Amino acid sequence: MRDSSGTARAAARVAAFAVCQAALVAGAGLLITGPAHELWPMTAEDNLVEALEGARTATLTTASTIVSALGDTGTVVGLTLLACLALVVVPRLPLWRETVFLAAAVSLQSAVFLLITASVDRTRPDVERLDDSPPTSSYTSGHTGAATALYAGLAVLVLSRVRSPWRAPLAALLLLVPLLVGLARLYRGMHHPTDVAGGLMNGSLSLLVVGRAALAGHSWAARPPADAMDIAVAAAERRPAPVRKHAAVIVNPTVTDAATRDRLRLVLAQHGYHDTPFIDTTAQDPGGGQTAGALRAGAELIVVCGGDGTVRTVADALAGTGVPLVLVPCGTGNLLARNLGLPLGPADALAAGLTGEPRTLDLGRIEGDGFPAVHFTAMAGAGLDAAMLEETSDRAKSALGWPAYVLAGAKGLRAPRMRLTVSLDGGPELHRTARMVLIANIGTVQAGAAPVPAARPDDGLLDLAVFDPRGAGGWLRAAGVLLRGGGRGGDATKEPGANRPVPGGRETAGTSRAADSARGPVEFHTFRRAELSFTRPQPREVDGDPVGPGLRLAAEVRPGALTVLLPARER
Repeated sequence: MRDSSGTARAAARVAAFAVCQAALVAGAGLLITGPAHELWPMTAEDNLVEALEGARTATLTTASTIVSALGDTGTVVGLTLLACLALVVVPRLPLWRETVFLAAAVSLQSAVFLLITASVDRTRPDVERLDDSPPTSSYTSGHTGAATALYAGLAVLVLSRVRSPWRAPLAALLLLVPLLVGLARLYRGMHHPTDVAGGLMNGSLSLLVVGRAALAGHSWAARPPADAMDIAVAAAERRPAPVRKHAAVIVNPTVTDAATRDRLRLVLAQHGYHDTPFIDTTAQDPGGGQTAGALRAGAELIVVCGGDGTVRTVADALAGTGVPLVLVPCGTGNLLARNLGLPLGPADALAAGLTGEPRTLDLGRIEGDGFPAVHFTAMAGAGLDAAMLEETSDRAKSALGWPAYVLAGAKGLRAPRMRLTVSLDGGPELHRTARMVLIANIGTVQAGAAPVPAARPDDGLLDLAVFDPRGAGGWLRAAGVLLRGGGRGGDATKEPGANRPVPGGRETAGTSRAADSARGPVEFHTFRRAELSFTRPQPREVDGDPVGPGLRLAAEVRPGALTVLLPARER
């Protein structure tokens, strides 16, 4: 709610300042075409344009054609889209603020330009024009305004984000483009000098208005100095604070950028945790080895910054130790944090954990052919969900977030159903067909969907969901279960163990304990130990990480194996 309200306030400020911008640029145009029409330098404009007409050569005309094209609508729109796509896809973490800044600045310039040309009527210079005359007014120069918003905006991003020695020359080159475009428009007889000046003003004001909102964290104060975070951390560490336990922060560097680390350092210092080491995970060791090393070094509190896979490996190393864990969600899914009601902002989540109280949670322990026994915190499964995870690239996850999984899942729908045998707590074998099976310690996932709605991470049980929709009607019913949080009538907000069926119990969504021959599209069970056998190898996953295809999964619950610090209100 806080983020959405901040965005709304920033949008309102942008709109208010945009109105002022339009009034300022339009007022200047009305002044130029009205009371100041007979004053210098307006009286000298025609002479300058005529002088440029007399200086035309074939070479200069060709050069002006190329330069003027840099401000064409098609060129500006195309380059803006490409630049925004690059800002989202190329960096390790998407630069959303920078993307919004560039797109909004170009769009605002265009909107103000259209408003001004409708309110200020000015004829074009009385010379031979080298381009077709558009129906718009000569004031302002749309080419110059668009070029200013785009190329000067790129220069701002280069100066703020690039650290290479060539950033200054590149920024200078980008800033030169709008000036050359304006000169080309004068040379081609399309505008008066004050029209070009108006375009430069319109583009520059668009960058200023949008930049103050998008690039300063929705703050209208001046940008803080580069060492502001170091100053804040040092000040926090100098403040008297209670003696804290020795802590260590396990960080997935692919989803935790430098700015996030600085904010986390500040939160730690504010809560009395000084000189806390940040230990990066690697592709070869995604968190388990780092956690074990921190424990050997005497860590009495572990903070994990990453997605579901990082949380799983850290929790696996902490299982049964009693050492408390603080969750800082930085990944794509963050399922455990979502189900525990933690803030999804890293700094807010860390502050909530450091001021919280210990609570024991269950872990699932799972093994299968081809991978050793490991613990999981959220969900494991086989079939469609695992295939979906295998098909989703890291770049797609970084660019799109969790919707990337949905796009990848379309391929898995063409795969044939799996056939499996299920044994729960030593009971009779169940023979099923399915699109996917989920073994769950938590109930909800992204976008509010609840594939296993009654699963709780603190009830001493695990849940099994068997998804086998058939035909359009079956898929619609299954989607209804996901969106309603239906199934056994469980509610993820109930107290631990409330209204939970006995282990091995079964209820079929939409059929209310119907016979096997009338099973619905989703079937639920609870258990303490389950064994699943497939007739052919199936893709499998554990907490969002594919573990390779196989013929078997065996899972059991480890009640209270993980201690997590949570706000007192969550107890």
